Amino acid sequence: MKRVRVLVANRPRLMREMVLATIADQPDIEIVGDVEQAPNLTELVEQVQPDVLIVALDDQEKRSGECGFLLGRYPRMRILALAPEQNRGIFYWAIIDIRTRPVESSEAGILSALRDAPSVVGTARV
Repeated sequence: MKRVRVLVANRPRLMREMVLATIADQPDIEIVGDVEQAPNLTELVEQVQPDVLIVALDDQEKRSGECGFLLGRYPRMRILALAPEQNRGIFYWAIIDIRTRPVESSEAGILSALRDAPSVVGTARV
């Protein structure tokens, strides 16, 4: 069984401790780091290579720039943002997929390929 590697970079301390208590005894989850404040979060993510990063959700109406940056740099990582004061969480991930289809070797085939809209690839929010 592959273990999910989790980095908890969450404040306030009580929330971080609750998250750690929730996941600590799970046999398929490995806590690879636990920090209250991570001024160099990108470096920490680079160092421990988590599958999931758990952070505080500062503004529930929009994704933080830091989440977007981290997902762009580490597209296989997922981010769980939690807002304890609003009893809310948002899960972010990036979907990166390369698709192919045959193209007819003709003027019509080339023009069709140029005009077709590609399938949607990007970030999703749940």
